[in-house]
Amino acid sequence: MTTTNATIRDVARASGVSPMTVSRVINESERVRPETRRRVEHAIEELGYVPNRHARGLSRRRTGTIAVIVPDVANPFFTQIVRAAEEVARRADYRVLLCDTRADVNVERDVISEMIAHRVEGIVIAPVSDRSSAHLRHLARFGVPFVLIDRTVAGVEADSVVGDSSGGARQLVEHLISLGHHRIGMVIETDEVSTARDRRRGYEAALDGAGIAVDPRLVTEATVDPEGGIEGMSRLLALEEPPTAVFTVNNLVALGAIEAVRSAGLEVPDDVALVCFDDIEYASRLYPFLTAMVQPAETFGTLGTQLLLERIEGRGPERAHVVVLPGEFTVRKSCGAA
Repeated sequence: MTTTNATIRDVARASGVSPMTVSRVINESERVRPETRRRVEHAIEELGYVPNRHARGLSRRRTGTIAVIVPDVANPFFTQIVRAAEEVARRADYRVLLCDTRADVNVERDVISEMIAHRVEGIVIAPVSDRSSAHLRHLARFGVPFVLIDRTVAGVEADSVVGDSSGGARQLVEHLISLGHHRIGMVIETDEVSTARDRRRGYEAALDGAGIAVDPRLVTEATVDPEGGIEGMSRLLALEEPPTAVFTVNNLVALGAIEAVRSAGLEVPDDVALVCFDDIEYASRLYPFLTAMVQPAETFGTLGTQLLLERIEGRGPERAHVVVLPGEFTVRKSCGAA
């Protein structure tokens, strides 16, 4: 039976725990046993308890504010997404709060709680990884609509705008194979990120289609930044039989990979061919170099925000709507093609 104005002490009594334990459950702390968490969550639902700092966020008054949450605002891909999202929101008379999680699930958890407390009407989010599922359920629990961009999360059904990571990766690797490469490395991030899983799948499918066995030694995980590119490429070059070509998960990793190749006294593409996902607009204008699967970043932001506004206004479809955007295969010097 639901009780109005239930307090944290009411929840604690109903679930047989201390108020501190209830607070830990509310704040998604990992220091709570699963059975205790389930008992507390059941009591919260039964009593209709709303944490004080979130109560304002459940108000139906329009605040005219949405949030855009990305894992790395310095990444040009996400910068373009944010810019497009802000443009759509502004035209609809909404303000945008920008949050950078730094690809840290703990920061993401705190940011989401803060956005609920700020009474945002909805959130466009590129989640950190599959470990973001608890945070997204937290949003759903408080009735805050959200749209996933670039990445999906296992077990979470939501409106999403994603790229064709698997198909794009397969096309990039097939291009390398067509140029005569059979020992092709990959610098990728953890499989907890959906884009990494899909790009690995495309990489393996291309090799399988050409009758080339997948060599686990040629696949290395790294952070998705230039430092990760340096580390990942350095590991590949240190192999007894290094790859003749490498596919990197994004353009920032590719920049680091190029630096590692040059530090080894080698050159791209003469000694190591290179392809990647995404593009850096100004770099490609100044020196057309990276062969890339260019994703329409601004379209991600535009469509994601439009879907969110539909949800906020109650016009969204009954089932989750998933938009898959194809990339544009752009051949440049780094792959070694004429």
